[in-house]
Amino acid sequence: MKNPPLIFVTNDDGIDAPGLLSLIETVRDMGEVVVLAPENGQSGMSHALTVKDVLRVHKVREEQGLTMYKCNGTPVDCLKIARHKILDRQPDICLSGINHGSNSSINVIYSGTVAAALEGAMYGIPSVAFSIHDFSMNADFASKAPLIRKIVSETLKNKLPQDVCLNVNIPKLPGDEIRGIRICRQAPAHWKDDYVEREDPFHRKYYWLTGYFECLDTAEDTDEWALKNGYVSIVPVQVDFTDYPTIDMLKNWVL
Repeated sequence: MKNPPLIFVTNDDGIDAPGLLSLIETVRDMGEVVVLAPENGQSGMSHALTVKDVLRVHKVREEQGLTMYKCNGTPVDCLKIARHKILDRQPDICLSGINHGSNSSINVIYSGTVAAALEGAMYGIPSVAFSIHDFSMNADFASKAPLIRKIVSETLKNKLPQDVCLNVNIPKLPGDEIRGIRICRQAPAHWKDDYVEREDPFHRKYYWLTGYFECLDTAEDTDEWALKNGYVSIVPVQVDFTDYPTIDMLKNWVL
């Protein structure tokens, strides 16, 4: 008999995050599930690698069809070490998430959740990053399960191009109030950063990053519009950062 699909799962919120545990339960009957996730939260780590410390992996759970490990590294570390040292074959799909908080628009640049999926895509693994527009540890993940299963099923069936992953963002709504799924482009937006300056008891200055998110693009084909209007957004994200039109412009420079 053909082996069931090998489903690799990771995240950036850590091995105990409710979003990860919900994703595991959502896809558990769809194949053999192997999990390797950071032992602690790694939000905002983007594509960071551990290069100045050793990596340690510990098995935390094993039962029929499910094996879970934790690692002291980043989400990308987890994908890499799983592929090279833990898994006995190439996964049929890599799932990252479910992240607590959206990874729409410019947030894709900073996201460890998306970075793990991109790393999977670089190895030729069909990969999907899932995030929900809700930072609460008690976020309603269960009602989103049918939507997630649909996306996972279609990805397993149709695959994805090399070096491309899917960035999926789910609105903060009960499952039966979500209006559908939209294929989108990444909204051009950014963070207006600021740093709050304070002083510790020893009169040393320290800073807290703060600010607000600004999106001025109101078009109806972006991930930000989809989230705000009750849709799940799917943006195909590629590894290649090259801005091809600018190549022709640069060729006209006197260099």
